[in-house]
Amino acid sequence: MGLPDTMRAAVLHAPGDLRIEERPRPTPAYGEVLVQVAAVGVCGSDTHYFEHGRIGEFVVRAPLVLGHESAGRIVAVGADVPADRIGQRVSVEPGVPCRRCHECRHGRYNLCPDVRFFGTPPIDGAFCEYVTVPADFAHPVPDGVSDEAAGLIEPMSVGIWACRKGSVAPGSRVLVAGAGPIGLVTAQAARVFGAAEVIVTDVSEARLAVAGRFGATGTVLAGTPLAGAENATAGGGFDVFVDCSGAPAAVTAGLRSVRRAGTAVLVGMGADEVPIPVDVVQRRELTLTGTFRYANTWPLAIRLAATGRIDLDGLVTDRYPLDDAAAAMRPKPDGEERIKAVVLPQLRAG
Repeated sequence: MGLPDTMRAAVLHAPGDLRIEERPRPTPAYGEVLVQVAAVGVCGSDTHYFEHGRIGEFVVRAPLVLGHESAGRIVAVGADVPADRIGQRVSVEPGVPCRRCHECRHGRYNLCPDVRFFGTPPIDGAFCEYVTVPADFAHPVPDGVSDEAAGLIEPMSVGIWACRKGSVAPGSRVLVAGAGPIGLVTAQAARVFGAAEVIVTDVSEARLAVAGRFGATGTVLAGTPLAGAENATAGGGFDVFVDCSGAPAAVTAGLRSVRRAGTAVLVGMGADEVPIPVDVVQRRELTLTGTFRYANTWPLAIRLAATGRIDLDGLVTDRYPLDDAAAAMRPKPDGEERIKAVVLPQLRAG
C-alpha cells in the first residue's frame, strides 16, 4: 500500500484557534527520512504558543504546526539514505543546526543561530501525521522503548543536559525546583549521574506526591525551609541547584541554598528577568549558567530508557487523538493534575 498524497495536521492560526487541516504530505529531500508520527508529547512551550501566540521574540505570524517531542517510524527515505532504514522506529531530535557556523563546528550545535527547531515560528512541528528530518536526527530506538517514551526522549534530553551543565557527579547533593515534567526528568537524570540526594520543591503538593517515583529522595513544599540548605556558607548546602520552575522566588531561594563553589543551572522559562542575590554568587563563587535545549544527548537518553534506568512511560497521564490536540493543551476540565499529555496522530477520535 502506497503512501497518501496528503496528511492531517493540527494548525495554530491564532491564540486558542487550532484547526485540523489537510496538507500535502512532505517528501524527504537528499539525506532526509520521512517519519510517520506515532506520538508527540505536549510541552509547556506548545501550550504557551497555543494560549498567547508567542514566546519572547518568537511570534506566530502565520499558521503553524506545533509539537517537537516526537517519535514514529521511517516510511520513506531520500537520496543517500540507506533503504534498509525504512520500517525503523525512531525518536526525532527536533532542532536541526546549520552544521557550518562557529558553534556547530565546536560541538555546541544547540547554540547555532540558524537552528531550525520543530514547532518554533516559522518552522512547523510534529502535530501531524508525517514529518521529514535529516536521517542523522532520526535516532533508532529498540523495541523495548514504547513510541510514547521515544517521543519523551526530547524532554529527557533537557534533564540530561541540565545535569551535564551542573556537573552532577557521584555523591552530589542536588536541589531541583519544579516538579513538572522537566523537573521530574531532571531528578531522574541526577540519580543516573550518581547524585546521592535529590530534593525536589514545588508549590503543588499533588506534584510533589509523585516526585518520589521519578528520582527524588525527598520533597519540600515551596516556601518551606530547606533542611539540606543549612550552613550553606560553612560547608553545608547543595552541590547543584537546577531551577525547572522559572519562578523568581524559587531561583533566589535555590541560589541561597548552594554551597561555596557550587553550581546553579537555570532551565525553567518564566519571568524575563529574575533578581539575583549577587552577594551570594560573589562571596560563594558560585557558577551560574543557563541552558538552551541540549546537544549530543539522544544516544544516552535512549540507552537509559532501553535499560530501564529512567521511567518515561510513567510520566504520561493523558492521551489524545490529533483531532483533540487543542484539548491536550488546555487545563483538564475536572481540575485534575496532568503530568504529561501525548498526542497520537494515528489514533482516530471516537
